[in-house]
Amino acid sequence: MTAPERVVVVGAGIAGVSAVTGMRAAGFAGEIVLVGAEEGLPYRRPPLSKELLRGEKTLDQLAIRPAGWYADQQVELLPGTPAAAVDPAARQVTLADGRTLAYDRLVLATGGRARRIGPDSPRIHTLRAATDVPDLHAALARADRLVVVGAGLVGSEIAASARSMGCEVTLLETAARPLPRLLPPDLGRMYADLHAAHGTELCTGVRIVDLVDKGDRVVVTAADGRSWSAPVVVVAVGMQPNAELAFAAGLLVDDGICVDGAGRTADPAIYAAGDVANRPEPVLGGRCRIEHWQGAQNHGTTVGRAVAGEAVDFAEVPWCWSDQYGHNLQVTGWPEAADRCVLRGDPADRRFTAFLTRADQLVGAVTMGRPADIRAARTLIGDRARVRADALADDAVAVADCRIG
Repeated sequence: MTAPERVVVVGAGIAGVSAVTGMRAAGFAGEIVLVGAEEGLPYRRPPLSKELLRGEKTLDQLAIRPAGWYADQQVELLPGTPAAAVDPAARQVTLADGRTLAYDRLVLATGGRARRIGPDSPRIHTLRAATDVPDLHAALARADRLVVVGAGLVGSEIAASARSMGCEVTLLETAARPLPRLLPPDLGRMYADLHAAHGTELCTGVRIVDLVDKGDRVVVTAADGRSWSAPVVVVAVGMQPNAELAFAAGLLVDDGICVDGAGRTADPAIYAAGDVANRPEPVLGGRCRIEHWQGAQNHGTTVGRAVAGEAVDFAEVPWCWSDQYGHNLQVTGWPEAADRCVLRGDPADRRFTAFLTRADQLVGAVTMGRPADIRAARTLIGDRARVRADALADDAVAVADCRIG
């Protein structure tokens, strides 16, 4: 395949911007067009549920790159311009406004959208884009009560932010504990205690069957008959990958766009990067689609280098973080794959590391207040290290079964 002269990147989030960065870093000197569905400069999403929601930062402060960077890198940025279709045979992208863009290589970095339940209502919110924040911030400033459906990372962060804004908060979770995809049982209980210590009511084992807008409030009803009501409800039940363009173009889609280790789809001229990409997992085997910011950034960079002609194979160990109630939680690896946990330190002190193993292989780690531990654990996980519990637990307080799920 000849070297590309023009690359079109669809999606101007962190994966798309990082793909551009990777291309230029690898020496690609051709034309780059970056197509973004949202207006304005590409921005960082993690602060949406924290500093931006609380009014501590402005959207301008969240820009991934300053406006001048795109011109300096000779990138044509087209914000507020959704892509409507991809024609692989013609190597052409059609935009929603009718314009067409020819490409030699195409990167789909389309990310995802918030999953929704319940009716369309001004009192029922999701939080995925910057445009979601103003209405939610204003609603929280007026309301005395909030119900959050979903106690994952985003739901828990919204609950913590709303508490700091003076709202009474009820947090509902289907699983038996908060952050169920990330934390073993003991740490899930620690997070439940953290919510309780800050006045957030956490209700677990809640399967939602109905949300009804009563005009001045929304009533949320569970399968067991329990119900909660509030003038504001936030639904935070995960992300739906935006893979429709790829599916319509005939690419393989299975919980995201299926790619190889370099981000290539079945069409060698089309790549996918970031949250939307379903990629091989070389450490544990199988395939995965990771929705964390750091992963999207680094995967985008690797895909950009591949587009520019470098031989690359993405094999990064996932890492993410969450700030809630003034505490920073960091998670690396695949906690859900673990069957044993070694605790170093005491979760009650909010200063600990949980090393998570499977058949004596380190597969994950969770830490609060010990950043050096998470860096070391991430390296060991990537090295497929086999570990002894006593080597990890030099000051351990517990070694216990810790099946995730």
